[in-house]
Amino acid sequence: MKSKLSFQKDGSFTIVQFTDLHWMDGRAEDQRTRELMERVLEAEQPDLVIFTGDLIYTGPVPKGEKECENPRQAFSNAVAAVEESGVPWAFVFGNHDTEKGVTYSELMQIALEHPHCLAEVGPKELAGSSNYSLEIEGTDNRTGALLYMLDTGAYSGLEQIPGYNWVRMSQINWLREQSAVLNPGTGQDKLPALAFFHIPLPEYAEMWATQICYGQKLEQVCAPVLNSGLFTALLEMGDVVGTFCGHDHINDFTGSLHGIRLSYGRATGYNTYGREGFMRGARVIRLTQGDKEFDTWIRLEDGSLLLEQPIHTPDPATNSEH
Repeated sequence: MKSKLSFQKDGSFTIVQFTDLHWMDGRAEDQRTRELMERVLEAEQPDLVIFTGDLIYTGPVPKGEKECENPRQAFSNAVAAVEESGVPWAFVFGNHDTEKGVTYSELMQIALEHPHCLAEVGPKELAGSSNYSLEIEGTDNRTGALLYMLDTGAYSGLEQIPGYNWVRMSQINWLREQSAVLNPGTGQDKLPALAFFHIPLPEYAEMWATQICYGQKLEQVCAPVLNSGLFTALLEMGDVVGTFCGHDHINDFTGSLHGIRLSYGRATGYNTYGREGFMRGARVIRLTQGDKEFDTWIRLEDGSLLLEQPIHTPDPATNSEH
């Protein structure tokens, strides 16, 4: 376990979440992405940056456009603004990082060559290669909070199941073990923990349909068809107070379901789809030592803050029991 993260003397710890950079080769859109990241880093002065997948884009491109020809270099360039700032950073893989020309293990080795990268390969027996935990040390030199990083994979490997992959049982069992070892105790004795992954859980859609949420849902929740029970595990573990994902570029809503706050990041990259008037940006998360609650807001590309987002109230008629 790398122990390079600590709460500030005032008890705060600030995380910036960048997501879906879709970096390719340094083209104009990539440079705009870098400039946005630099502005956010300058404004927020975070203690940690977490990339929630699709740092690079190695998938097919429209006819006449150029593919990502050097994924390894693209990855280094994608994280360069953060690496050069000296801010520690971590990441999880998305579904577009290794579609062509590079493997998960090759990209992870590139990542680990960066001095400020805190990512870990994770246990080899688990699905994916970005499953690991990070501890944030408190001002009393004891662990004050935990961060769980999960690889949600890419696409279903089963012919009868369309769409995206799902978090596997091996990962869920490992996560339960991590929580039991790193965060023993029950109830109020548990330290607060946050979980980061790329593809949203099916419960994000359930939350939007049944709970008051804040923010925008401008496309469907592109979760796996199969629900492998990760949310149930998080509830039973008793320490995770918030989860953060990316993947759906024009969703940025946040809300609470059964006591866990589920949030999207804000798409950061310009080299991918978006919507007119829906600015790129980043989500910011602020933990306070000793507090299970956390604050979160969005920093937009023009430097402005979204401290309050539009309220969404579900329609009772669509949620009535049958």
